[in-house]
Amino acid sequence: MTDQLVHLTDENFQKSIAQGLTLVDFHATWCGPCRMIAPIVEKLAGHVQGKAKVAKLDIDQAPQVSQKLQITSVPTLILFKDGKELKRIVGVKDFDYLLNLIETASA
Repeated sequence: MTDQLVHLTDENFQKSIAQGLTLVDFHATWCGPCRMIAPIVEKLAGHVQGKAKVAKLDIDQAPQVSQKLQITSVPTLILFKDGKELKRIVGVKDFDYLLNLIETASA
């Protein structure tokens, strides 16, 4: 299911979140909880196809975006709608919580 995940960088971030619903998982390779939530985020990407995009952004590879959005803890998940932040979640959440978040925002 990883082919449904969008991998974001400093260069493509703004364009990727500009339209529709996008859930972005801000993570780091050295972060244990990030590795715990990764399979949940991948599964979610397959479930919400057509409703929302699910993306990952490595904070070490995209320092400009991370700094601009003041990402101080990972994992941080932010739901954007048409480029605007709707909801920010810090820490590991389960699949149902994240699915409900997207379904509520897309209703």
